[in-house]
Amino acid sequence: MDDGNGRTKGEVRQPYLYEAILSLVFLVLVMAVGIAKFEAEPHIPMFLGTIFAAIISLKIGYSWEDIEKGMLDGIYQALQAIIILAIIGMLIGVWLLAGVVPTMIYYGLNILNPTIFLVATTIICSITSLATGTSWGTAGTIGIALMGIAKGLGIPAPIAAGAILSGAYFGDKLSPLSDTTNLAPAMAGTDVFTHVKFMLPTTLISYGIALVLYLIIGMRFRGVNADTSAIDAIQQGLAASFKISPFLLIPPIAVIVSIAFKMPAIPGITIGIILGAIEAFIFQGANLGELLDAGFAGYISKTGVEAIDSLLTAGGLSGMMDSISLTILAMMFGGIMEKTGQLEVIVNKLIKGIKSATGLITMTILTCLVSNITMPEQYISVVVPGRMYANAYRDKGLHPKSLSNALESGGTLTSALVPWNTCGVFMTTILGVSTFQYGRWAFFNYFTPILVILLSGTSLVAARMTEEEQEKAEAGELV
Repeated sequence: MDDGNGRTKGEVRQPYLYEAILSLVFLVLVMAVGIAKFEAEPHIPMFLGTIFAAIISLKIGYSWEDIEKGMLDGIYQALQAIIILAIIGMLIGVWLLAGVVPTMIYYGLNILNPTIFLVATTIICSITSLATGTSWGTAGTIGIALMGIAKGLGIPAPIAAGAILSGAYFGDKLSPLSDTTNLAPAMAGTDVFTHVKFMLPTTLISYGIALVLYLIIGMRFRGVNADTSAIDAIQQGLAASFKISPFLLIPPIAVIVSIAFKMPAIPGITIGIILGAIEAFIFQGANLGELLDAGFAGYISKTGVEAIDSLLTAGGLSGMMDSISLTILAMMFGGIMEKTGQLEVIVNKLIKGIKSATGLITMTILTCLVSNITMPEQYISVVVPGRMYANAYRDKGLHPKSLSNALESGGTLTSALVPWNTCGVFMTTILGVSTFQYGRWAFFNYFTPILVILLSGTSLVAARMTEEEQEKAEAGELV
């Protein structure tokens, strides 16, 4: 007889705490060794963790049919995010071909001013990251050029790197084009537009604090003439390869308006693709074949300027397959752990005695930080804690967007502050500054999680569900 959860009475028992911890510890070990020691992609370690969790589930007494259903149920919960990631891949390719992203970067670079270099650096990197959805791409292109200018101004490299990271991760956290911005709401049980709107107040507060601090620090360097030749070369390369026009800002504005008017994510992003395609015909003289290629394989930049080509060769449906496949594998693991009660056992132990929203949100952020330290990959620090705490938030009547906000604040933003995390390693390599050196200057990255914890007693961070939303959450529908 089935007990309603896929468990057969008399054959299946509740997992012991040590068994559930064993599944999680094995995943931590295989991820840490695979990524930190062998520099492997996280996909296969995640699959190995899934296999081990399945073996533990068989030991508990579950049949393979139950385990497989758990995996499929886990994947089903992420299907909207997977579809959105696929569509965003197409959007990026089309927007690059149309000149939408180059236009945003071109105008963003106009605000560079030596007197307010650190503030301008943060804003430029924010615009670039918002336009591309990638903190890595921003730091690895515009960031490198800005590091060179900082050297000419006599601004210490760690401070400049901190400003670059603050801007790059501001965009990564808020951009609907970012994979983590889509993963977080998928894990929590809400949609990307609801997630982005809810994050805005705390994100903008911490961003504003960071800008004020950069302004104060930067005043020491005012009046110094900077060599902006690297930035000028990027602008000239953009202008030579694309027709730059304010009208090319219409597609991103349309997507922002869609968010404001609560349009569902898939049609909202699709409108952006359609507008981008129309403008590609009008402004860049693209043909249908080029649009189809850009939508599938992405855009290949051939400006001859390495910084531009590195940043703008991106997008396409195929370019999102790496993130999509990792999401599927992670949800297979999460689905097994959830179906067999292993996550429930661990979470119940972690939140025992926690009665307030503040305690739960703080525990979520700390779990994300520990995940970044032990499983050094920011995707996993969003996925695993997201599946761990989804039911706990629902049981306390907290809206899933409260969880998704905590996941982004604790998972996405702290990843670059861990020296052995893939993000920390990348930023150190690209910017030539260690995480210990730039960490204290990356104000946005650590102010945001602190602010989220401090405001967790308010509706800005801990939003309550209505009765209707509670019913939808219990039915497994997006809230």
